[in-house]
Amino acid sequence: MRDNGGSDSGGEARSPSVRDDDGGSSVPALKLRLLAGLVALLVVGLDQATKAWAVEALTDGPIVIIEGWLNLRLVFNTGASFSLFAKGGAIIGLLVIAVVIMIFFALREAGRRLDAVALGLVLGGAVGNLLDRAFRGDGFLDGAVVDFINVPFFATFNVADIAINIGVALLLIAAFLRR
Repeated sequence: MRDNGGSDSGGEARSPSVRDDDGGSSVPALKLRLLAGLVALLVVGLDQATKAWAVEALTDGPIVIIEGWLNLRLVFNTGASFSLFAKGGAIIGLLVIAVVIMIFFALREAGRRLDAVALGLVLGGAVGNLLDRAFRGDGFLDGAVVDFINVPFFATFNVADIAINIGVALLLIAAFLRR
């Protein structure tokens, strides 16, 4: 439940706050936004650092981690997940920008730490892949996303993709827990 601030009986102004996960204490809304921002920055940093490493280390070929199960293999994806919509980078990039804007609005309504962490993960992952589209191509948002974690029977992905999927899973768990 939101507390829209105001003043307490002593006349001091309070910042807006929301109920924490335990349902008892309140957490200032600004702290939740800062938590989400910190999570997003960590994801973007880790994502971009691992992609830079992959571009440098994997150009000569894949590295087998677990034979038949896990490889590190450099792939440049101009499409969406599973290489769908190849060459649709600009459209995908614009959609990602819209998602990032929606996440900023959703953060205004984040009521729990779990919501803030989940939205931060999705935001960081979206921005990490958007940076690839913006800076790894010649035109407007036509760059390829660097993927390098390869599970042969599934797909090749990156840290941003992992963060997005974990964030979405946490949002679903948070929604379930509120019921």
